[in-house]
Amino acid sequence: MRRRTLIASLLLTGPARVAARAAPPLPVVASFSILADMVRQIGGQSVAVTAFVGPDEDVHIYDPRPKDLRILADAALLVRNGLGLEGWMVRLTGSAGFNGPIVTAAEKVVPRTMTETGGQIATDPHAWQDPRNGVLYAQAIAEGLAAADAANAPLYRSNAAAYAARIAETGDWIEAALKPIPAADRRIITTHDAFGYYGARYGIEFLAAEGISTEFEPSARSIAALVAQIRREKVRAVFIEAMTSDRMARMLARETGAVLGGTVYSDALSRPDGPAATYLDMLRHNTNLFAAAMQR
Repeated sequence: MRRRTLIASLLLTGPARVAARAAPPLPVVASFSILADMVRQIGGQSVAVTAFVGPDEDVHIYDPRPKDLRILADAALLVRNGLGLEGWMVRLTGSAGFNGPIVTAAEKVVPRTMTETGGQIATDPHAWQDPRNGVLYAQAIAEGLAAADAANAPLYRSNAAAYAARIAETGDWIEAALKPIPAADRRIITTHDAFGYYGARYGIEFLAAEGISTEFEPSARSIAALVAQIRREKVRAVFIEAMTSDRMARMLARETGAVLGGTVYSDALSRPDGPAATYLDMLRHNTNLFAAAMQR
């Protein structure tokens, strides 16, 4: 009887002892909320993710805080976008003395270039707006996690493969949702030029009052030119981006007669209780609004 009791005791306590010895989650820092969500989707409970730039915040104009130095110093892996998005990152990593591994999620993306206000040619960093690039992001993140935590490498790669399939399915869903819209009606105005990759993938012309970055106010001349173009081409809807002021969108709608089409998400996710709490939710939410506006 005592032997059976001892065996039963070992069977009951064994898993608890294994759990107690399990390695703690890998501390990972992502530059902004969209990348943080991707890391969570791939890493699951094996990672603990912190984003420098959280939901509804603007990665373009982020100003690192003193606590970011400690967060970065404790990280086993840093995940950034690249393509010039995080201009503040070099200063932050230098100040923190961070020498750990860095994943550049957009490393294998074929970048687009755009003309900003003033005629400067710049690289468009918003590559995640094309789901095909989202797949490349997932693969890069998985390999970074696998290198930093070899014991869980098979898990990361398996999760990334499943996640990449869901991203690809979302890309096909977007194409189907937009298919009924004639090419002549595929024009949209946003308050920030962040949908170039999406537009190139799905044949939509995006007009914007601001350039690629939200750091600078558009000039009166650029606004006047945009108003004239909106009137000339009869663009149907203006969209407010969650992280920006609605002042510009409302002014454009008032001046041109275009309809305010709703709030879309480009460089940041919504908060958990919002309509774009994950990367895939964001793509679907934006597409639903875009499709509805272009079919009015």
